Amino acid sequence: MRRLLPVTDQTPIEDREWSLDELADAYAYPDVVPGSAGDPGAAPGTATAPGAGAGAADATGGGAGGRAATGAWLRANMVSSLDGAAQHEGRSQALSGDADMRIFGVLRGLADAVVVGAETVRREGYRPARARDAFAARRAAAGQGPAPVIAVVSASLDLDFSAPLFARPLVRTLVLTGAAAPGDRIRAAGKAGAEVVIAGDGPGAEPAEAVRALAGRGLTRLLTEGGPRLLGQFVASGTLDELCLTLAPVLTAGDAQRIAGGPGTAVPDRFALASVLEEAGFLFTRYRRI
Repeated sequence: MRRLLPVTDQTPIEDREWSLDELADAYAYPDVVPGSAGDPGAAPGTATAPGAGAGAADATGGGAGGRAATGAWLRANMVSSLDGAAQHEGRSQALSGDADMRIFGVLRGLADAVVVGAETVRREGYRPARARDAFAARRAAAGQGPAPVIAVVSASLDLDFSAPLFARPLVRTLVLTGAAAPGDRIRAAGKAGAEVVIAGDGPGAEPAEAVRALAGRGLTRLLTEGGPRLLGQFVASGTLDELCLTLAPVLTAGDAQRIAGGPGTAVPDRFALASVLEEAGFLFTRYRRI
C-alpha cells in the first residue's frame, strides 16, 4: 500500500502492506464528543424516543451544524467500480479485495456504531460485529465497548429476528425506525432481544433524527455501510460528514446502482479530498464535507 495524498516528509515510498495500527491512525475520527460509558439504554423491547439518553442535544439540522450540536461524526464506507457500479449481481463483495477488506475491518474497529439499511442486512447476510484483539486497547482508551453496535434502519421491520445479528450479538443490535412503524414488528424485535430506537414521526427513521438519537446514546463515531438507498438519504439530508470510497479497478457495465440512490439534493454538496491510498490498483479515497 502506498500513500498518494497527503504527501509529507514521512510519506513511505515503498509499496508494502500497512499494519492495522497504521491504517487505524490514517482513518482516525476527528475530535468528537467521546462515547459515554453510561446510558445502558432501555430494557429489551423498549422503544426509545428521539434524542433520548445521556448527552442528547437540541440539533436542528445535518452537516456541520448537526455535528456541532450532537458531537457526532458520520462517515460512509462504500466501494465502486470504475464505471460507477456499487454492486455486481446484487452484492458489493465482488468489487472488493484484500486491502479493501482490511480497511473495512479497521473502519468498524474505530466506530461506536455501524448504521446499515435493512435491505443491505438481508442481501449481504449481515452478522454481529465481533471484538478484535487488534483494536481492544485502542477501543478501551477511547471509552468504547469491545465491538461496535450494529444499528439497522428499517421502516417495515421485515427482518429475520432469529438471525445471529439479532439473536446472538456481542453488543445488542439496535433497530432504528419511525413512530408509525408496525407495532407487532416492534414487539417482535424486542422479544428477540433487539432494542428499537424511534427516530422519526413517520413509518421510518429520519436521517438527522437517527444521527441525533445515536449521539444521544453516546454513539458519536458513526459509520454507515449503506446500502445505496440509505446513503442517499444521508446525503439528501445533509448529515454525511465523510465518505471513504474505494475505487475498484474493474468494469461491470450493466445497470447496477450507484453508491447513493433516491431523491437528489437541490444543490450538490461539496466535499474536499482528504487522503488517497493505493494498493493493487485499488484507490482508497477519503472525502470530507467542506
